This record gives sequence, structure tokens and C-alpha cells, in this order.
Amino acid sequence: MKLNTVFATVLGLALATPAFAADAVKIGSKNFTEQFVAAEIYAQALEKAGIEVERHLNLGATLVAQTALTTGEIDFYPEYTGTAMAAVVKGDLSGSADKIYSEVKDYYEKNLQLTLLEPTKINNGYAIITLPETAEKYKLKTLTDLGPVSKDLIFGAEGGFSERKDGLPGLKKVYGIEFREFKVFAKLGIRYSAVMNKDLDVSYGFTTDWQIAENKLTILEDDKALFPPYFLVPVIRQDALAKNPKIAEVLNKVSPLMTSDNMREMNAKVERDKEEPADVAAEFLKEQGI
Repeated sequence: MKLNTVFATVLGLALATPAFAADAVKIGSKNFTEQFVAAEIYAQALEKAGIEVERHLNLGATLVAQTALTTGEIDFYPEYTGTAMAAVVKGDLSGSADKIYSEVKDYYEKNLQLTLLEPTKINNGYAIITLPETAEKYKLKTLTDLGPVSKDLIFGAEGGFSERKDGLPGLKKVYGIEFREFKVFAKLGIRYSAVMNKDLDVSYGFTTDWQIAENKLTILEDDKALFPPYFLVPVIRQDALAKNPKIAEVLNKVSPLMTSDNMREMNAKVERDKEEPADVAAEFLKEQGI
């Protein structure tokens, strides 16, 4: 084959092969429904603003996504303030939402060359749940109420909950809660069916889980503020923001529109109704006039 023919063939293949633009904004996400939806909302909002986006969704758990961010594999991803404080900053989980946001932002900027943009109104915090009949039987409204009767009840969660400061050790320290039995579940979703089937008396969920309202479960008030706030917020590399400040303008416009209530509905559309996260995100942006 002649040299010019080879060159033409290689050039043709290169032009036919899709490639991301060098200046595309690389967005990541962790590995569960809410992250997929939130990342798609941000990605599509950026695209509507004329910014090219490269998606790296479903990266894994917190430290996997965080490593991808610090190494430059991605430019930003949606994180939770309480998770960032516990897993990255390793600081004090007590305090107001503003306090935790400010401390995480300060640490990220000084030590990691990252920053937090405006937070959403999504607080995906922990919720200790039980059946209404169990709450009525034991007169449970708060976690303080749960303390004296916990020795008669069975609790279930994933294995790590028995070791975290805001897990079983925290419940014991703050509320004197010690359950009769702790059942370990490999998958988080199982806990809802286990509570409904009365295999468990008490478990925990997240406040944006659609299953809580769907199953009419009772949330016990965290009246001594054991659990920190977990507000969803875009965490972004400072160099990416310096290169394209418009990213912050777009995301800061979208974030305040995202609430616990509408995220709960979007999670349900994906998990219960089997809609695609990208379609749910597009519908949300359309409803918001974006």
C-alpha cells in the first residue's frame, strides 16, 4: 500500500473515531441512583450552556471518586458535606450545616486544591426508621425514646454501621442505645423489606429514600443531633474552575433548585419506575425552565 494511501486511511479512521475534546469538563459520580441523577442534571445543564462534558459516572464509593478527582481523572463530582467531613477531612461531625460546609470547603481549598460550590437543598442524612405499629407499641418519637427499650429490639444495617462514629457506637454513646441483636445485610435495599416483613424492628435509611414514604415508615427524630448534615454539593478542582469560570455560574444556578423532596421523587422514578437517570434529569431541567 502506498504511503499516501496509508496516511489517508489512518486520517480517515482518526476522524471517524469519537474522541472527547481536550477542554471538555469531566464529571464523575459515585455508584448509586441519586449520584447518577445529580451528575446527569449537572452534565446536561452544562451542555445546555454550551460547555462540552465528558461523563465518568459510577466510579465507585467515596474514596474512589475522591481519588479520581485529586488525580485529575475527573474535574468534579457531587459529594455530601457530612461524608466529606468524615471520610476526607476526618474532622468533627457535630455542628450546623453551615459550620460543616465551611470547614470542609476551607480544608479542601488549603490542602487539596479543590473547592465546594453552592450546596443543593438535598440533605441525604441518616434516618432511623421503624414501623408505625412498633413506634406506637414502644411510644417512640425520638432516639432518646428508643434508648430504654432498645434492648428488646432487633436492628439491621450493613456491617460498617457497627464501627462508624455515627453508627452503633454513636447511638450507644449519645442515646444509650444497645440493641438485642444486630443483623448485617450485604445490600442496603434489603433493610426496607426486612422492616416491612418484621425481620427487623429498627433500621436506618436516608432521608431521600423514596421507600420511607412509600411504605409509610416512621422516622425517629435525632433529637440530640448525632447525625451530621449531608448536603449534596459539587466538589471541583480549582484548576478546572480557573480554566472555565462559567462552570460555577451554571452549577450555582442549578443547585438551589435541587431539594430533598424532588430528589426523592427522582430516585423513585429510577428505582421503582425503571426510568433512565438521564431521562429523569432532562425532565427535571425542563420543569425548572432550564
